[in-house]
Amino acid sequence: MKLTPSVLNLDFSEIEIEITNFIKKYVSNSQTKGVVLGLSGGIDSATTAALCSKALGSQNVLALVLPEGETRNQKDINDAETIAKQFNIETQIIDMSQTLESIYTTIPIYDQKNQTCKGNIKARMRMIILYYYANKLNKIVCGSSDKSETLMGYFTKWGDGAADFSPIKNLYKTQVRKLAIKLGIPESIATKPATPALWPNQLAESELGIKYESLDLILYGLEKLMPTNEIANQLDVEENTIETIKKRLLHNKHKRRLPITFKIDNNRAVENCVKRSIQNC
Repeated sequence: MKLTPSVLNLDFSEIEIEITNFIKKYVSNSQTKGVVLGLSGGIDSATTAALCSKALGSQNVLALVLPEGETRNQKDINDAETIAKQFNIETQIIDMSQTLESIYTTIPIYDQKNQTCKGNIKARMRMIILYYYANKLNKIVCGSSDKSETLMGYFTKWGDGAADFSPIKNLYKTQVRKLAIKLGIPESIATKPATPALWPNQLAESELGIKYESLDLILYGLEKLMPTNEIANQLDVEENTIETIKKRLLHNKHKRRLPITFKIDNNRAVENCVKRSIQNC
């Protein structure tokens, strides 16, 4: 198999139909009044919002724009409003600054210098607000995680990784961009650098250490169980780079699964009950 960009090509007209049908069915089965989603102005949330609007009708979609003082970016807010206007989605802008400051001052061991812990608070606060609106309005929360970032663990557990369903989670970032263009999302938004916006000047590709165009092909090759050396040779990258990605996939496995617990063997439990007495069981 040749690892060229073409291996990630899909019939995006068909993908649009399949995802919108999925959204319709999921929301219908939930017996709720639609969805709430975060709209950041980035490609993933813009694509998700567009798909939900097409699937459910814009009147059944509520988008929340959730800026805060440290990372507030007017261009991102403007981009979010552009998408909302294009797909006729109701939008509310909620500034989280005061709420976040209250949380920071409440935590005895809070460390202003630890940007990761601080950023995770922001991501989880966004989800608290989304779920409040969903509970209050009898809606469900639609996530906007893509496959690239999910596999790499590049998300906050119980933050942006939390949702009732995530319709684009099986699409790599480069595929999401192509679907976005198919949906009519402006190219300036479809191709803008990705950022979780958890601290100033944060860029996803800088933190991942690789461009999505290369990352997606490496992930695809690993998904198809291609040997490391073959992926490296085809993409002209160091084998160490691929091994680092593999280690990250394994290291972040816990972020992609529900909480697990100890499983008691039923036969052993019944046997112990008999030994002790029914009353004590």
